[in-house]
Amino acid sequence: MTARNVAIAVALIALAALPYAIREIYYINIASQILFYAIFALGLNVLVGYGGLVSLGHAGLFGVACYVVGYLLAAGFGHTVAILAALVIGLTFTAGFAALSLRATGISFIMITLALGEILWGLAYRWISVTNGDNGINVAARPLPFGLPLTSARGFYDATLVIFLIALLAAAIFVRSPLGAALAGTRDQPRRMTALGYHVWMIRFWAFMFSGLLTSLAGILFVYYNQFISPQALALTASAEALLMVISGGAGTLLGPIVGAALVVIVKNVVSAYIERWNFMLGAIFVAIVVFMPEGLVPGAARLARSAWRITRRQRHAAGAMIGGLKR
Repeated sequence: MTARNVAIAVALIALAALPYAIREIYYINIASQILFYAIFALGLNVLVGYGGLVSLGHAGLFGVACYVVGYLLAAGFGHTVAILAALVIGLTFTAGFAALSLRATGISFIMITLALGEILWGLAYRWISVTNGDNGINVAARPLPFGLPLTSARGFYDATLVIFLIALLAAAIFVRSPLGAALAGTRDQPRRMTALGYHVWMIRFWAFMFSGLLTSLAGILFVYYNQFISPQALALTASAEALLMVISGGAGTLLGPIVGAALVVIVKNVVSAYIERWNFMLGAIFVAIVVFMPEGLVPGAARLARSAWRITRRQRHAAGAMIGGLKR
């Protein structure tokens, strides 16, 4: 068994044991937030890290899934219907997003996604007959998958952990698949990929759809966690926070968005209880990451670890050579 497999096994055991090792329900809820925001960040990372497409409208897709669940449950439908409808409608909106935004790249792509996200936010804010405006929609109860209650913090964390692991596995399979490799090719050399016979637009479209699927899953978990949805979930700040999670952790890696989600959620929910200007602190952390670890926390930490290892090896070799010279 390699060191990587051992690390993965230890991480899985730690995640499974977390709600039983922590007594405070508040911190278990924070852990649940980290998991479903990590799913959100993983979905956005497919576009940002592997496709080179920066989206500022993903909170719109996130919110669509939330509102579908909330509206259908309020209308009297069951949880299964609400969840399946949220996934289907979320993917439908994702297809519309992709069809409109993939007409451009770079700054133009960012602006189109920003505009689409703001349109959905405006609909959520003004379409009061459906969304209830600022008053939002309350979700009365959580589902009972296989008869297991999710009313407790530990129960909800366990269910969120299972979905998170499935989403992480799906993301790992995607980025290592031929489609994932082709997506990276469209990021680095789109003209060469076209010359080689690849359909660049279609590759990006299916990547967008996979990103939307993960985003919708995160939205469903979000609305069941809060048991409430309001237009704030679709605001530009929500998209910016998700993008911050991806960039700060390390775009183009699987672990990076998870670390970034943990950083943002902890600062937003835990540090803010002790520091009033937590927004300033989060901004300062992000600036420090960009300056000292422009590739993100995870790749930057790996780079520093490799540098420290090389320095240690050189010092050991130098010390060994010195000792050998003294013996002679």
